[in-house]
Amino acid sequence: MSAQYDLTPKMIPFLDQHLVFPLLEFLEINELFYTPTSLLEARYELSLKTNMIDFIDKLHGELEDAGVTPAAIELVKKREEILEQLEASQSEARKVMDVIENPDVIAALRQDKLQNLQFLKDNYAMTPEMIQTLYKLGQFQYSCGNYGGAADMLYHYRVLSTDDNLGLSALWGKLASEILVGNWEVAYEAVQELKESIDKTHFPSALHQLEQRTWFLHWSLFVFFNHPKGRDALTDLFLQPAYINTIQTSCPWILRYLTAAVITNKRRKTLIKDLVKIIEHESYQYRDPVTEFVEALYIHFDFDLAKKKLVECEEILENEFFLVAIQEEFIQNARCFISETYCRIHQKIDVAELSQTLNMSKEEGEKWIVNLIRDTRVDAKIDYQENTVLMNTNTTSVYQQIIERTKGLSFRSQVLATSIDKRENAQAKAAQHEKNHPSTEVVA
Repeated sequence: MSAQYDLTPKMIPFLDQHLVFPLLEFLEINELFYTPTSLLEARYELSLKTNMIDFIDKLHGELEDAGVTPAAIELVKKREEILEQLEASQSEARKVMDVIENPDVIAALRQDKLQNLQFLKDNYAMTPEMIQTLYKLGQFQYSCGNYGGAADMLYHYRVLSTDDNLGLSALWGKLASEILVGNWEVAYEAVQELKESIDKTHFPSALHQLEQRTWFLHWSLFVFFNHPKGRDALTDLFLQPAYINTIQTSCPWILRYLTAAVITNKRRKTLIKDLVKIIEHESYQYRDPVTEFVEALYIHFDFDLAKKKLVECEEILENEFFLVAIQEEFIQNARCFISETYCRIHQKIDVAELSQTLNMSKEEGEKWIVNLIRDTRVDAKIDYQENTVLMNTNTTSVYQQIIERTKGLSFRSQVLATSIDKRENAQAKAAQHEKNHPSTEVVA
């Protein structure tokens, strides 16, 4: 596969540096697109911005073994400084943790954060600055690669803090920590919480909110493609107007992941129409074999091109960090899409021809079509003598069409009548109140 379809360079600017390591390691292990030495150097340069001294030392040795001489760094001195700073941060945070882990304190805390802060101040002389030590320790532990400890500290900080800005930052940090330890259930909850925070926070400008949503879309991919309910949540979220606008404005390459999620989604038949409109609208700005497959099948109805793009899709997914795990499911569902579309526009289908369109042998194609008819309950018959499939077309009568279109009319009329009654009652009450309590006007 050509490096032109590798999205790693596009995604790195919107990821925390710790989240970039898994992507680079995936490329290095699979020997994709770049030389092993260049990827090793990239990981080393990235690690220098962290406090993961042992990791830096390990990569430094690997570079030397590869014949590259990196710049000399004082690892021993830096390790001592980091351990000293870590010990001081833990000592400060321990004062707070000793209090909030007290069973009596736990029983006394309520949902109201301001009330909790007042309680801690009155009874334990705890200040907001002391609570902030939890945030600082969590941030420092994250930089050292202790993601589990970071997640715990940031959780406790968010329970107590009333600082909205640091609270949002702590939520970002907690999400990254849970992703890096692979705690997908908690990470999934953090994604939902972060989305709500971004949507309701009043940022200094619309651009600031757009940036937050762009980062959110990229970070959420780690969770959505690892959690059992992730792809359902991805399609529900990414197809919302605010996030479609974000994709179109800031990161059109996210369409690859939206397309893959829709194609492998059980509700794909209801989602594909929206997806096709978006892909058609954005084709001038971004396209790859994954989006071009949908474009070929649903816009141009070009089955030969769809067949070609499906082969390219298989190669792309095999070398794609987020999508490699759903490669087989994607191919199977894509073939279903081709079959369903093909059957819709043909009344008599040659099994050999359809098998070729699906990139399958004649025997595999026959089994595939039989299973498709059985599983989807398509109204069709197989003629084994001619080796064809005959589609039965059911034409809905005019009367049935009218019944279907007017089925919800009475319910909508009832809702409308109820709304009118409520409005009239409210107006009557307001008029009665004005009559009983007339407003007084001061005449100059």
